[in-house]
Amino acid sequence: MSEQVVQDGKIFVGKSIKPEYLDLKLANRHGLITGATGTGKTVTLQVLAEGFSAAGVPVFAADIKGDLSGIAAVGEPKDFLVKRAGEVGLGDGYQNRAYPTIFWDVFGEQGHPIRATVQDMGPLLLSRLLELNEVQEGVLNIAFRVAADEKMPLVDLKDLRSLMNNISERSKEIGAKYGNVAATSVGAIQRRFLVLEEQGANQFFGEPALDIMDFIRVAPDGRGVVSILAADKLMEKPRLYATFLLWMLSKLWMTLPEVGDQPKPKLVFFFDEAHLLFNEAPKALLERIEQVARLIRSKGVGVYFITQNPMDVPNSVSAQLGNRVQHALRAFTPQEQKAVKAAATTFRKNPDLDTEKVIMELKVGEALVSMLENKGEPSMVQRTFIRPPEGRMGPVSKDERLSVIEYSPVYGKYEEAVDRESAHEILAKRTEEAAQKANAGEGGSWADVILGGGSSSGTKRGQQGMGEMIGKELQRSLSRTIASTIKSIIVGSIKGGRR
Repeated sequence: MSEQVVQDGKIFVGKSIKPEYLDLKLANRHGLITGATGTGKTVTLQVLAEGFSAAGVPVFAADIKGDLSGIAAVGEPKDFLVKRAGEVGLGDGYQNRAYPTIFWDVFGEQGHPIRATVQDMGPLLLSRLLELNEVQEGVLNIAFRVAADEKMPLVDLKDLRSLMNNISERSKEIGAKYGNVAATSVGAIQRRFLVLEEQGANQFFGEPALDIMDFIRVAPDGRGVVSILAADKLMEKPRLYATFLLWMLSKLWMTLPEVGDQPKPKLVFFFDEAHLLFNEAPKALLERIEQVARLIRSKGVGVYFITQNPMDVPNSVSAQLGNRVQHALRAFTPQEQKAVKAAATTFRKNPDLDTEKVIMELKVGEALVSMLENKGEPSMVQRTFIRPPEGRMGPVSKDERLSVIEYSPVYGKYEEAVDRESAHEILAKRTEEAAQKANAGEGGSWADVILGGGSSSGTKRGQQGMGEMIGKELQRSLSRTIASTIKSIIVGSIKGGRR
């Protein structure tokens, strides 16, 4: 561990008139990194992620542009980085190194696949995600209950589709036992499933399901593992991204125990380009994020949002973000000027600093920094030079990424999808068995057909089917032949006896 990165239980962030630190015991009070495009937000994210990793804290980060992947590679001692290291007081202590990293990708292209089962998601989260009304939510709950009672695992979306079709066909039976199942509600739910499928949800729902504890790993050298989600394609599919985040946050919430305040967090989340996350997000996701921001601190989890404008984050969430880094903002329009003023008011005032003015003057790699200190009060805002990262600034190559994936501690665990017998297969088997029984009952054997036996359903009373007519005629003909033969034998035997 670099002693320059973590000192006395604090992450070294940069230097103002004094060294600026993020106190690890207050890191679960969450944080916000904001600034215009190209002002150094991603580098600040990387600096903090390296600091947490060096302190033994696992990190999860959604990487929108691919730049954060460089943390997995050794940085290059470029002149401007060496110069910045000297300016912040690192000097000869500045070293380049790679950090333990696991790449993840819902689509399985740029990292290990991430999957979850429909059963894990549950009817409540699915209903909220799909924004179902009360009646539709009730029908989905019935579907899950039927699956549980009839011991049909719900793994992927085809399981859920088959189940919905089944309960629609059995609506009278299901309705008598569980409650009314309207065909219109089933149809509406199926259409919502279609939206998810079109965005690639078939790749997310399946097995093997992700063990959420694989996000909370520590490398053999004691550093926290940095889990990076390739989110460039995922962000183009907002409904699928929301599905993943909703599942992940809910899973963490249910899995992690209450621990209260700890010397350092158990896990830290970074959500880059958070404005894309909050923009037109489903209500269920926003509610979950708000809940996490308010309550997950007690489970030892810190959440950090990175966005362009502090106004991008809802007030209910922003109020929970104690550690703040503000890079430069531009103020060319009235709306932008309003954003600058709003950003300035979020900091503890420094009498020696015109915060509103400085926000527009900050250079690349500079930021206004205010971190929680002592008993949780924010420090006085300071103009700060952000320290240079130890990992690479910029993305890794395709070959480097593949190498990291192949040497990952979870390699081979999730790569191959498993399609075991579940609701879809069980219902298909039932349908096939029912069809075979129906055929046996209605058609009968060939002898039945020939002789006119079996069911005569399909013909009206008083009418005969062609097969039945032929069978009866053959039956009469055989009877006549047999009778004639028997008569001949009897007569022959009598005549033979007389001789």
